[in-house]
Amino acid sequence: MNNTTSPTLAQALAQAHTLGLQRIDAQLLLLHAVGRPDAGRAWLLAHDTDALDETTHTQFIALCQRRVAGEPVAYLTGRKEFYGLPLQVDARVLDPRPDTETLVDWALEVIAPLTSPRVVDLGTGSGAIALALQSQRADAQVLAVDASADALAVAQANAARLGLPVQFQQANWMVGVEGPFDAIVSNPPYIASADPHLAALTHEPLQALASGADGLEDIRAIVAQAPTHLRPDGWLLLEHGYDQADAVQALLAAQGFVRVQSRNDLADIARCTGGQWPTVK
Repeated sequence: MNNTTSPTLAQALAQAHTLGLQRIDAQLLLLHAVGRPDAGRAWLLAHDTDALDETTHTQFIALCQRRVAGEPVAYLTGRKEFYGLPLQVDARVLDPRPDTETLVDWALEVIAPLTSPRVVDLGTGSGAIALALQSQRADAQVLAVDASADALAVAQANAARLGLPVQFQQANWMVGVEGPFDAIVSNPPYIASADPHLAALTHEPLQALASGADGLEDIRAIVAQAPTHLRPDGWLLLEHGYDQADAVQALLAAQGFVRVQSRNDLADIARCTGGQWPTVK
């Protein structure tokens, strides 16, 4: 067999490495190219001497080049696993990050003692947070809100495919949203508009990333709107940037929240901050 036109899977992965791809990215793209997205990396090892046909190899290298140019793997494959759920994602929504699972864990904690809790996920994007919560708490009434009709279309398709009864509403944060809720959760835009890191995220929707000069514009809006939409003892939980925990804690405390605290992500960075709305005296 002529390996210049029909490389093995192992050789294709070696080519991807030469192009500068991380191994995990190359493996996910190769599984996608060969039509085995659910097979897993062990399958690749077991089949590393299998030959790739020319068309598949060409497609794989093209995907690798797009990844090197900055496109997220999730957009290239159209899928991303989040909290054990296979989500379909594309450039209309943010690529869900594993660190956001910290927010889901915390939300599940605060609603754990409650029966049929009402939860709203603001800026739902692909629906990742809302769907993860609903999948873990079948009795919860989960509402997913987004200002983007495009994002809601992606989230609703994920909910339908997964058979999860999340409700959806198009709104700018909590404007027109009917409370009260036991928990409000959000992974809002939190990057400063002049942040140089935005240059590396050009494939993702800007409105889902940047939030004013200091990156806190949307968080301020949510903190201001939350009290009138929370039950007494209800929680507001927010994901934010790696260096914003102190600022978000200050915003929550100034608004009157109690038990204000932060939680660390997988990299041990304070990534989520929340507070509880006090019981009316």
